[in-house]
Amino acid sequence: MRPRPAALNRASLSTFDGVPVCPVRLLLGIDIGTQGTKTALYAEDGACLAERFCASQPHRPASGVVEENPETQLTSVLQTIRECLAQSRADPAAVAGLAIVGQMAGVIGIGADGRAVTPYDSWLDTRCGAYVEKMRALAGDEVLAKTGNAPSFNHGPKKLWWKHERPADYARVRAFVQPAAYIAMRLCNLDAARAFIDYTYLHFSGFADNRRLAWDEGLCRSFEIDPAKLPAIVAPHSMVGHVSDLMARECGLRADTPVVAGCGDTAASFLACGATDEGVCVDVAGTASVFAATTRKFVPDTKSHTLGCGRSVLAGWWHPYAYVNGGGQNLEWFRRAILGEQRTLDELGAEASDDSHDEGLPFFVPHLGGRVSPAWPGLRGSWVGLSWDASVGTMFRAMLEGVALEYALYQRALRLLLPRFELREVRVTGGGERSPVWNQLKADRLQARVVGLTRCGGAPMGAALLAGYGTGVFPDLAEVAKKWIELGRAFEPDPAKAALSEHRIQRYAALLDKLHAWTVAP
Repeated sequence: MRPRPAALNRASLSTFDGVPVCPVRLLLGIDIGTQGTKTALYAEDGACLAERFCASQPHRPASGVVEENPETQLTSVLQTIRECLAQSRADPAAVAGLAIVGQMAGVIGIGADGRAVTPYDSWLDTRCGAYVEKMRALAGDEVLAKTGNAPSFNHGPKKLWWKHERPADYARVRAFVQPAAYIAMRLCNLDAARAFIDYTYLHFSGFADNRRLAWDEGLCRSFEIDPAKLPAIVAPHSMVGHVSDLMARECGLRADTPVVAGCGDTAASFLACGATDEGVCVDVAGTASVFAATTRKFVPDTKSHTLGCGRSVLAGWWHPYAYVNGGGQNLEWFRRAILGEQRTLDELGAEASDDSHDEGLPFFVPHLGGRVSPAWPGLRGSWVGLSWDASVGTMFRAMLEGVALEYALYQRALRLLLPRFELREVRVTGGGERSPVWNQLKADRLQARVVGLTRCGGAPMGAALLAGYGTGVFPDLAEVAKKWIELGRAFEPDPAKAALSEHRIQRYAALLDKLHAWTVAP
């Protein structure tokens, strides 16, 4: 049984200084993302009453090192909650609960008191590359078959890096958690004995049996990882505690406000897109470019080693997925570093709209930080086939197409695993949803319908949905998710471009293979 909060005032309106302001049962969704913390306050009908953002402060002291201070992340959460309450003029007593979601593949080491003893080792941090290779060599296929994901820049190799490269810090670690869990623990004043990880992260864990929802003794033994340093596995809708008196004073919430476990930010985004039925795919067009399907089957990709397979927030459902670790980040890099911020992304999209020369379009390899799906950490980005005729618009269109071509390779890998899988449509969320050029390129290269969302709050909305379900406000998570979203503009594939798309996909796949062979050559 899911825990329910104490009885709530069910009057239709709450008041602030005697003024009616909003429906009574409110839900806070918090996303600790790569770019920063975004907090949103929702009414139970899905109306967003307030939204606040606080930019992250990544620290890059050396090449490949990307860290954040967990206490800075906590401050950003407290600040954005306080600002949402002020912006909406909401009565804190009307907040039925909150859930926090966040970056998925990084880790924070916490001490016995629940406080961080390491910085947040970001998913963008590539220091653990040598341990990715060691895990793959020792038990890569076993890790993939059990967790659903091959070793990459995620929890397993990162924990090994701390164990072997920072042994003194590792000795102080009582549990490794992710930012969302860490902040939830701090809000509730939980110590390491109550550390947790929800099951949507397990494919990144390196040491879990995902099907069984348990830590795997054999994998822990193989890599000499102490199971005592691994947190309890919980469901995303589990109640993990209540906001402490101290934290309530800091953020403006009522003490004892229920805190629900939450999930990974991409899993929350899938929920917020209504990916609750077979065949509904999601394109998270953000800092990373994530492509995911929805299925009833757990399908470790032992054939192409391209896809991961993570749990949906909905019990019994799975999301085979793959991603480019800097799809959207590449566009900002081009705009700022190459063009000197002379154009906006919208202006660049307009310059890239001409599709009449796609047969001779240069190829762009989007892996400026290494390829994740599959794990080719040494691969780097490039344009191939540039000529003096290339314009800014041409180069930008090639960058957009690079992600679409990657998605086409992910689609191929999925069909190898699930030959009967029918891709019904791809729903786009994130900043890239606003780009008609990009969406049409994806529709043409995938030869599938691509649909934007006019109402989709992304990961914060998914978190709020979980908060409502975990506190008993909603009886059915899948149904309320469908009610909260609104589908937007649809982009239909052009059948006349099917042959060109197939040719481009084949050429791109061959290019990647050759570049990878060159990268790993002695």
